[in-house]
Amino acid sequence: MLIQQGIAMLSISTPVMGKMDTVHPVLLWDEQSVVLLDTGYPAQLKQLQAAIDAAGADRSKLSHMIITHQDIDHIGNLPELVEQTSSKPEVMAHPLEKPYIQGDKRLIRFTDEAIASIDLMPDSVPESFRNGLKRLMLHPPKANVDRDLAHGQYLSLCGGITVIDTPGHTPGHISLYHEPSRTLIAGDALIVKDGELFGADPATTLDPETAQASITKLLDIDIEAIICYHGGLFNTRVMERLAELASHK
Repeated sequence: MLIQQGIAMLSISTPVMGKMDTVHPVLLWDEQSVVLLDTGYPAQLKQLQAAIDAAGADRSKLSHMIITHQDIDHIGNLPELVEQTSSKPEVMAHPLEKPYIQGDKRLIRFTDEAIASIDLMPDSVPESFRNGLKRLMLHPPKANVDRDLAHGQYLSLCGGITVIDTPGHTPGHISLYHEPSRTLIAGDALIVKDGELFGADPATTLDPETAQASITKLLDIDIEAIICYHGGLFNTRVMERLAELASHK
């Protein structure tokens, strides 16, 4: 979906535990740069590339990739994109997320208990699926992070991008503000469900109290639209709704 010229919300779908899940990486581009924010689930490279092509950007000129945080549905196609793009895009992320994205540490959610729980799945779950899931958890996608990002940092890309620390969902989660379109790329700091904006999903958020506090950082920004990785675009009474969410205790 084209939000404005130079910014598009992509939609990448894949079956997850018997249900279709759609996530929304964001593409920014101008004459100098092509920037991808998050990369979808593993094994979705062709679908992601097709979405970039459909948006009208030249993916052979992909220059930068920003990863909002370490989760598998955000880093899924990162290594293939790095390897297969001749322009050798620069990868950027928060320093707290960097060791997980690089494979120096196991992804936070992939605990020993989570891995062991695969063997407790019902017999109706195919053994091939269980084995594949275990391999993925033990050996997730990884790629080097070339540049650390900090709160308030301004990136002179595609008209201007500002980094906003929005921890809670994970310790180093970031959101990005695209200044020309006044769009907040929220990652998993916010979600859209049934057309309404909500805070980070409590079922998948590691520190709900910190995630709630992160919402207040958004109130002083002139936001016209929000793209959530889960749920997509929210562009009605944006600041009013953010104020409502920030007031929840």
